[in-house]
Amino acid sequence: MTELPRERMDQVLKRFELIETQMAAGPSPEAYVKLASEYAELQEIATHIRELKKVESELADLDAMLADKSIESEMRELAEADREAVEERLEKLSQELRVLLLPKDEADEKNAILEIRAGTGGNEAALFAGDLFRMYERYAASRGWRMEVVSASEGEAGGYKEIIASVSGRGVFSRLKFESGVHRVQRVPVTEAQGRIHTSAATVAVLPEAEEVDVEIRPEDIRIDTMRASGAGGQHVNTTDSAVRITHIPTGIVVVQSEKSQHQNRARAMQILRARLFDQQRTKAAEERSEARRLQVGTGDRSERIRTYNFPQGRVTDHRINLTLYKLDRVMEGELDEVIDALIADHQSKLLAAEGAEG
Repeated sequence: MTELPRERMDQVLKRFELIETQMAAGPSPEAYVKLASEYAELQEIATHIRELKKVESELADLDAMLADKSIESEMRELAEADREAVEERLEKLSQELRVLLLPKDEADEKNAILEIRAGTGGNEAALFAGDLFRMYERYAASRGWRMEVVSASEGEAGGYKEIIASVSGRGVFSRLKFESGVHRVQRVPVTEAQGRIHTSAATVAVLPEAEEVDVEIRPEDIRIDTMRASGAGGQHVNTTDSAVRITHIPTGIVVVQSEKSQHQNRARAMQILRARLFDQQRTKAAEERSEARRLQVGTGDRSERIRTYNFPQGRVTDHRINLTLYKLDRVMEGELDEVIDALIADHQSKLLAAEGAEG
């Protein structure tokens, strides 16, 4: 087990205590908001550090007692039993602190753009894309998040060829970011007369929603084309669907939005473009940082098959962490926490192992 970073712990505790003092001194409302935000960020870590120091002190007292040769055997037995419990508590606190002190992903607290596209499998793939969207919709509702469809292209037999939604709430990206990749389904389609199992796929991309301060988009770097789709004419002429296509010239990224309002289309298209550019920047930076080693769960490649949903067997398997659950019906109802918690734990253990190798 790697040693705890004592110097960093002391710095965190000093900073937290300074914030406590400054907040108690009655700063201006603006300064108070900033201090309160940092206080909330550091509170859990500071509480753990204080508790750890207290437990270490208890352990030192017990060791001193056990080193005293004049202590009675009955007292010694009690002290030894206490020491075992205190040592277990210390190990648990140390492990929790190691995780809390891991480098934070700056995008974890951001909202997200969720993109789901039907892959191989024709109509069945579009139906599966619809099932995935409803799964995430239910999961978002269970966590009190707000989900809003940005654009959708429906499949011929139902479901979606493509659907893009914005998801907003607390810690959205931190919990959804490992969902990016190819999701595979194995089931008997409704249209299958012979009862044969078909395999289809849909691609999921989860992008952190970028603010204007996160990504600079220069006016000269984008080309905006506006088009009016052919409609019924006559009295409907003002409500005919219009489309906006934005091309980011340096990267070649193209975003098309097609809804009633051209003004809303432009705002939505810019929102998606910012998210895609921000995601591209983050991916490039992560690759440069990690160089030869990979800290992501899987490779982060969206062409990688990450999960299989097998309906005849009622199982869902996440291939990155070899996790299989025989509760497919509940997962499709939005009960995703067990899978997501396991992915986060695996990611944290890889980060800890990498830090230990560097230390």
